[in-house]
Amino acid sequence: MNDSIIRIRYADALVKYVHETGNGDSVCAQAERLSRILADVPDLSRMVAAKDVVKDAEKLKLLRTALEEPMAPELERFIGLLMENGRIALLPLALRDFADRYRKSLGIRKAILRVAIQPPESLLERLRALVKDHSGEEALIEVEVDPSLIGGFVFDIGDAMIDKSVARELELIRLQYIEKNRRIV
Repeated sequence: MNDSIIRIRYADALVKYVHETGNGDSVCAQAERLSRILADVPDLSRMVAAKDVVKDAEKLKLLRTALEEPMAPELERFIGLLMENGRIALLPLALRDFADRYRKSLGIRKAILRVAIQPPESLLERLRALVKDHSGEEALIEVEVDPSLIGGFVFDIGDAMIDKSVARELELIRLQYIEKNRRIV
């Protein structure tokens, strides 16, 4: 069976489980944090995925330590289930799938707003209102400050991206000049 289908089945099972326990928000926050940690620390990710190198109890202990807070019982049980079924290598993506599916079950879309400087809260509220009007879903907007954009913004929400950054506009102008010079020569 395809790994993505398997991941989604595990993620859906965890979504159902946290809805039953009522601890979804904290499990989702921990799942996102753990997913970022595993992405940022490839050695940890490889160690957790490795078969027969590190015992499952040690892997779980490493993940608890990396989280730097008491792990939610639902998340611990989920990780244990992946280990028990030999699917622990799917953990980083399964955690991300879970977070996406959990938010979707609550009618929330995650969006990333990249800007050159920190935007005012009023702008974020207007963006949330636009997303709500357009999709009917609440927007959870993560702000990333990236001075290389020079100005403007890049707004990424699901399968749509709007790039109105000064850096992109300058790049488009540069490419136009290159193309014009090619025609002249």
